[in-house]
Amino acid sequence: MGDGFRFGLIPPGGRVVCALSGGADSMYLLCRLLEGAGRYGWTVRAAHLNHGLRDTARRDEDFVRAWCGERGVPLAVERADVSAHAAGNGLSVEEAGRTLRYAFLEEEARKAGGALIATGHHTGDNAETVLMNLIRGCGLKGLCGIPERRGNIVRPMLEVSRREIEDYLSAHGVPHVEDETNADPAYTRNRVRHRLLPLLEELNPQAAAHIAAAARRLREDEEELNRQAAPLAAEGLDIPEGIALPVRVLREAPRPLALRACAMTLGRAGLGGDAAHLEAVMALALGEDPSAQADLPGGRVRRQYELLAFIPGPDPDPPAPAELAEGAQAWGGWSIWCAPAACPAKAYVSPWEFYLKPGGYTVRPRREGDRIALGSRPPKTVKKLMIEGRVPAGARGLVPVLDRGGEAAALGGFGPGKEYLAAPGAPALHIILKTEENAL
Repeated sequence: MGDGFRFGLIPPGGRVVCALSGGADSMYLLCRLLEGAGRYGWTVRAAHLNHGLRDTARRDEDFVRAWCGERGVPLAVERADVSAHAAGNGLSVEEAGRTLRYAFLEEEARKAGGALIATGHHTGDNAETVLMNLIRGCGLKGLCGIPERRGNIVRPMLEVSRREIEDYLSAHGVPHVEDETNADPAYTRNRVRHRLLPLLEELNPQAAAHIAAAARRLREDEEELNRQAAPLAAEGLDIPEGIALPVRVLREAPRPLALRACAMTLGRAGLGGDAAHLEAVMALALGEDPSAQADLPGGRVRRQYELLAFIPGPDPDPPAPAELAEGAQAWGGWSIWCAPAACPAKAYVSPWEFYLKPGGYTVRPRREGDRIALGSRPPKTVKKLMIEGRVPAGARGLVPVLDRGGEAAALGGFGPGKEYLAAPGAPALHIILKTEENAL
């Protein structure tokens, strides 16, 4: 009998929590961990979550309690209403069970002083995962299978076959319980396990082992590509809205690295997404539209000329229109100062400071059709001015327009319309606009 159990994943003297269902895989895992306790001084505990999904769930709980009790293995047991958690959170029963199981294991690991968590995934599980990902559609990452280590979770059985598990339990007289749902063809994994994988093993008895070995080699490739992509993702800068990544980073990089830099930046910005979302982000970078946008789970990615902005959360609503009042007033992220004054020799000081003809003004967001004539230039639409000024599309509704009689009299950061400027020496309204950066 071969022995692919990876004792080296747990350091000598380490603490480990065994995920114990009572099935063959988890009983094998616990027995091997107890061997490690004798060889390497590990402190081993077990944890069992009763999902309450089967009539035999209480039988499984009683079995692990009795087995661990007879051998003095510390055991934590918790009961959970997986069906209610699934219904309340819009999850499948399988997803809900996994979420609750790992939350329970993490809590037990914390109680055990930061212990590792060991799970009973074996070679067959790894091969099934690769096949399922391939059938659903995946990239290199999906072909890497189950990682041997993820955070504080270790899987020392990934090189142990189902036959080795059964032979070990038989040779050592170790009992186990059977989960009848493991034979239910309603679950995709069960159809892969009981139909597809046996067919492949008819062609080659080592099919599962070969698939798992290929996954291990592909994981090495994936890790190296991620290592090379990390400096590209590191060029992303924190901005008030989220993360900004220069477009050139994705345009100049080899495609495999660019995709991984995208994925890393999405994660850093707190956005979700799958392969299709990554392709949409790449299309923004490679396309010619300087203001295009892609919606993603949790937010969006927006092209802002030579930057890609990874923005979590919803778009901010434009501030409501307000009457322009004397003194300082806030409008969105802007501060507007207005005071009566005699117009000096030059009514235009800068795009941020000028003297307007007296009258009633409103501060509002831009409207379709707004036009303004800046300086000696012919009138242009406010939209075109903002495009020329490289104002990101999502920020254009946040730039104040000073409105007089339904017309755009001035545009924040761009300046006043020439026909609204006061005459030298005449009564005027002195206007000063500021943003946090005082620039667009």
